[in-house]
Amino acid sequence: MNIENIDIDVFLHHVATAVSDKDAPVVDLIAVQTKDPYKVLTATILSARTKDETTAASAARLFREASTLEELAQLSTAQLEKLIYPVGFYKNKAKYLNALPQAMEQFNNIIPDTVEELIRLPGVGRKTANLVVCVAFGKPAICVDTHVHRIMNIWQYVETTTPEQTEKVLRSKLPARHWMSVNSLLVAFGQSICRPVAPRCSSCPLDEICPKCGISHGISLSTPAAKQQAAQPQSGHRANDSKRFISWNVNGIRAAEKKGFTGIVHMLSPDILAIQETKAHPDQLSQPLLDISGYHSYWHSAQKKGYSGVAVYSKLKPKAVINGLGHKDFDSEGRVITLEYDAFYFINIYFPNSGTELKRLDFKLEFNALLHTFLINLSQKKAVVICGDYNVAHKEIDIKNPKANVKNAGFTPEERAWMDRFLDSGFVDTFRIFNKEGGHYTWWSYRSDARARNIGWRIDYFCVDQNNSDRVVAAEILPDIQGSDHCPVSIDYRV
Repeated sequence: MNIENIDIDVFLHHVATAVSDKDAPVVDLIAVQTKDPYKVLTATILSARTKDETTAASAARLFREASTLEELAQLSTAQLEKLIYPVGFYKNKAKYLNALPQAMEQFNNIIPDTVEELIRLPGVGRKTANLVVCVAFGKPAICVDTHVHRIMNIWQYVETTTPEQTEKVLRSKLPARHWMSVNSLLVAFGQSICRPVAPRCSSCPLDEICPKCGISHGISLSTPAAKQQAAQPQSGHRANDSKRFISWNVNGIRAAEKKGFTGIVHMLSPDILAIQETKAHPDQLSQPLLDISGYHSYWHSAQKKGYSGVAVYSKLKPKAVINGLGHKDFDSEGRVITLEYDAFYFINIYFPNSGTELKRLDFKLEFNALLHTFLINLSQKKAVVICGDYNVAHKEIDIKNPKANVKNAGFTPEERAWMDRFLDSGFVDTFRIFNKEGGHYTWWSYRSDARARNIGWRIDYFCVDQNNSDRVVAAEILPDIQGSDHCPVSIDYRV
């Protein structure tokens, strides 16, 4: 579809209707609740590369200690780091906030209301400046974040490679009546429907008229830059020099390949990707699977073809690779692979399933006991990162229907008791560092539309040794990633 055929009024009207029941972006809420340009500015600085719920919690902590610019000036960088953690790039943002009071002296300690003045402040780029001008002062401004840039290119309303270019085009093309609302609308739309990975095109009100430029295999590659990004190895650096680790039970790597697996890898761009239940030997795989650009791959497959198996794709070349636990019955099923790096061990595990009528429960408990000893021995040498499909929902909040599953594989008292002992012996469930709530699952049955109804289990984990748990910057579940009955889980880890 040619860009001249896009009726932007119609598109934005449909979007506004589709997101009318969605929560407003946190910065908008802060503006409405406080009417305070200082709080809007600081919250906007915090919000970059950070989920709204994390921004809201961190901003609330910050405002309890520093509700004004004067109070902010009394806090050290170290104090600010503790207050705003775990927002993305929290150390850099703490430095920006620490420098803000002095920088504001040039404006007589009054938050400026123009983009040109705001971008002279630490940590404020054009996106932040436009958002503050629009939200805090109610003046026409076009804030172009990644959602606005990506979706406008999907619609072919613009054909640009950077948000800055998109802002420039929109200033000359987008009717002024949309300037103040377009960011809030497209952020909500981009988070809920037109998502960067696995967009929900079938439930989108624009499905029949959208050009869908760059949408492929449920992945949005909507700009020349994004397409290039998907074809190129990505930088491994994350916030505070941390690395992104992802674990995913793919339920058959060859099946996952048909569902866009390599494209998902490039879009997510983990530094280390651990996969379980590969169900394949390396000689059964295509060259694109064996040699994903930018990654080394390591495989430990089951002797039985089409069964079990683990593998790791890593941008970081390990010092050594260890297959198995040194026990033939377990190692023949390809369940454990360990990569040793200078500062840590990375262990990828596919735990046995206890099976129908719990026929393999004893086998699993024996595996768990041997694995536990193996992990403790490694943790006495250096830090350990332990990920995979544990095939157990630890607590009642980790499963949708706990009472109905007490005697079922994956939620037996014996399996849950082992998980208790494992964590009590000096290991940490990283997701629970950041999120204590139920309703977050990593596996859903293919039956009864369970995933759409979020009737699931949390059985995929990243755990670390307790002595190094402060190296975990973030931990997430990625339920929007399709391609398996499991979804990936991730951590950002300072190496």
